[in-house]
Amino acid sequence: MRSVTYSMGVSLDGYIAGPDGDFGWTPPDEEVFRSHIDEIREVGVYLLGRRLYETMLYWETADQDPSLDDSRLEWAALWKPLPKVVFSTTLSAVQGHARLASGGLAEEIERLRAEPGEGDIAIGGATLAAEAAALGLIDEYRARVYPVLVGGGIPFFPQQERRVDLELVETRTFSSRVAWRASWLVRRPLTDKAIVDDQVASR
Repeated sequence: MRSVTYSMGVSLDGYIAGPDGDFGWTPPDEEVFRSHIDEIREVGVYLLGRRLYETMLYWETADQDPSLDDSRLEWAALWKPLPKVVFSTTLSAVQGHARLASGGLAEEIERLRAEPGEGDIAIGGATLAAEAAALGLIDEYRARVYPVLVGGGIPFFPQQERRVDLELVETRTFSSRVAWRASWLVRRPLTDKAIVDDQVASR
């Protein structure tokens, strides 16, 4: 079954944007940008809200920008054909390989998981991620941690009134200002069937 992932640049104190909405401390250098390219190759469909969709519209025509280097052009070539689902109550139409969500977030993810296809279901933006987390739909959190304290703002991890156990599955240190990239899988409670299967497998 396709995994639902949430990946963002985050400050050391846990925010993806500061109190004034600024995230100017996250522009990636070449090494970090290559990790973005590697990550987008694993994505099969991208879910995003209106604000992020409008921000990312630049990349729909970025291949026409003569100032872009080869890495940015490579990322644009991967992003442009990527299927996208936009969640918005104000937009009546979207461009390129995007479509407006026809149902709620849980319904859309359930539909995408049931469809044949490869690649992760990636969620972009804190608001959509918070809704997905509240519904228990996120399978993996990925954070690129920057050596800066911003003191408040939009948190990377959604604020929940319940405990969520995570398992560290990957870390990577960059030579630049980014301290590391870490990935955590959500550890879900075992169902009765899963407990039996686990016991059988361990014999």
